[in-house]
Amino acid sequence: MDFLDLALLSSAFVTFFVVIDVPGVAPIFAGRTDGASAAHRMKMAIKSVLIATAVLIGFAFGGEWLLSAMHISLDAFRAAGGVLLFLIALDMIFEKRTKRREERVEKLADETGHPQHEDISVFPMAIPMIAGPGAIASIMLFMSQAADSAGAQVSVLIGLGANLVICLIVFLLIGPVMKLMGDTIAAMITRILGVILAALAAQFIFDGIRGALLTPV
Repeated sequence: MDFLDLALLSSAFVTFFVVIDVPGVAPIFAGRTDGASAAHRMKMAIKSVLIATAVLIGFAFGGEWLLSAMHISLDAFRAAGGVLLFLIALDMIFEKRTKRREERVEKLADETGHPQHEDISVFPMAIPMIAGPGAIASIMLFMSQAADSAGAQVSVLIGLGANLVICLIVFLLIGPVMKLMGDTIAAMITRILGVILAALAAQFIFDGIRGALLTPV
């Protein structure tokens, strides 16, 4: 256990739990697979989470290289990522995020003409529902903080992995989960998570500004 940074693991777990927002994503998955066979639902659940995992791991280990290639400092990205997460938090608090997600999938259904049985694993479930801007920004921020410690990086990945497993379990059990949760409870959970995310986003902004001010020119 000494190898792991438990404080960072806890922070990463909470952050990814908020930005992935399983209570907000679950109704979308349920709606997009409504009427489909159990085998199709299972296939979409597994593929969605695996693709999202590949995208997030790619940014976890390739994000710093991308920033360097674009001559963007980690402190600047940390502050910008904090602003992005704060905007997402506001959307969650005022219930705009879920509405936009539903509009995106409804638009896709209108375009394809196959609202229930098309392959939804890449779009919209993996990207941008699970591996959205908030999750991508978060994994890059946390991995930049943990760059000097293998234990810290493992802690961040465990925090991310735990949330992806939760997401997969919820997708696989989507029928009973939706009956248990209901629209009111889902909305309440999303708003509470939005407040938590706002506080975490503010901390990222403060850390980025402080790092930029303390860095010699």
